[in-house]
Amino acid sequence: MNRNIVLASALAAAFPTVFLHAQTAAAPAAAATAPAAVAPQAVPAKIAIIEYEQVAAATNEGQRALQELQTKYQPKKAQLDALGAEIESLQKQLQAAPATMTDDERASRARTIDTKQKQYQRDAEDATNAYNSDVQEAIGKVAQKLGPVVIKYVQQNGYTMLLDNNGQQQGGLTLMWAPGTDISQAVVDAYNASSGVAAPPPAAPAPQRPRSTAPAAKPGPSK
Repeated sequence: MNRNIVLASALAAAFPTVFLHAQTAAAPAAAATAPAAVAPQAVPAKIAIIEYEQVAAATNEGQRALQELQTKYQPKKAQLDALGAEIESLQKQLQAAPATMTDDERASRARTIDTKQKQYQRDAEDATNAYNSDVQEAIGKVAQKLGPVVIKYVQQNGYTMLLDNNGQQQGGLTLMWAPGTDISQAVVDAYNASSGVAAPPPAAPAPQRPRSTAPAAKPGPSK
């Protein structure tokens, strides 16, 4: 069997209708004995919904990574909180300054506050960007390992289509679905069972302090 015959056989197996039509045009007698093409049949759809990024973050491994990042950025958060408290204190002092304070002194204090506010904004923005970048990297690593678990779950449960609902948070279409089609929690449970990573202990809540008038940007969510 030469290369052309092998290729023709492969094409016939993959595309029986197209191949049959070509054979009919070239050799009517041979085509007359060829089997009739089988009409395609509709397969009932069984759709699964998942929030992929949220699932990756909700796994024990994802939760542990997020807690480690919050610990990493806690010193920077404390630094920002201290600077915010200092700005608030300076603002109160300026507001309570006696009328006898000279205009030069008042302007000097206002410039000091403005300089510290700009520093706070820069530092908070840098810390937030760095934190978000680290979160994306950490959750991305979990998401890569999550893929095979999702595929296995979908196949074992007879789903024919999988939709990622994360798109609606970025301006995508809002989806509506019946209860039971969202497999997010089931995949979280399946991944936790396969990874062997224990659930991290809950983080202690951070103590509250008086609200600052400085920008409220933070490098990460407080717990």
